[in-house]
Amino acid sequence: MAAARLLPPLLLLGWVRPGACTDPPGGGWLAGTVPEEPRCTVERADASLTYSLFLQRFAFSRPVILGGVTDNSNFRALCTREKLLAAFGPFPVRLSTANTYSYRKDTLYFFGDNNFTEWGPLFQHYVPPPFRIPGTSPAYSFGIAGSGSGVPFHWHGPGFSEVIFGRKRWFLYPPDQTPHFHPNETTLAWLQHTYPTLPPAQRPLECTLRPGEVLYFPDRWWHATLNLDTSVFISTFLG
Repeated sequence: MAAARLLPPLLLLGWVRPGACTDPPGGGWLAGTVPEEPRCTVERADASLTYSLFLQRFAFSRPVILGGVTDNSNFRALCTREKLLAAFGPFPVRLSTANTYSYRKDTLYFFGDNNFTEWGPLFQHYVPPPFRIPGTSPAYSFGIAGSGSGVPFHWHGPGFSEVIFGRKRWFLYPPDQTPHFHPNETTLAWLQHTYPTLPPAQRPLECTLRPGEVLYFPDRWWHATLNLDTSVFISTFLG
């Protein structure tokens, strides 16, 4: 397997307040109140899924949630609020927009124009998913985001996304089904205003990921994310 490159850590600022809870099971991150979906519509697979079956059933056709395929307990221990603030709290941050289709900076992330080599020692402890797409190489993108934040609908190459702390809700459409969304609208606003008006046949595949679960999405699949809690997560993009 080729060595993974380091993509910019994806970090939404304003994600923590002084005096936030330091409950060890949650890594010191805040629980949110954004609701989960009534029913997960993304297929799930466990550690019994072989690489050949992954290629045959999911790699080029549809997303899947993988459970038990990685053990990132060591990485999780390094991603508590206390540990990350101690290791990376003093670093300067420059913000850029997270919206692929808009020049308005309504949702700002730590994503670009930063010194990401400083995060290398942390990423060395991450155990990536065991599956790869032939002809691609992996690149990591690490993120921390507050409850109610997220990335609006966009698409790119295939990849995996694993939740380390918190919960992250996903919405996915196949490449030939462009979602109805406003490019300057947040995912939370889309969920509140547009989602309820969609007929059942026009609703996306959706599910909520919890710590230790990994979502795989194929090439060019539309997807949007919504963080239900303060979430720590890492994506493996296959370029």
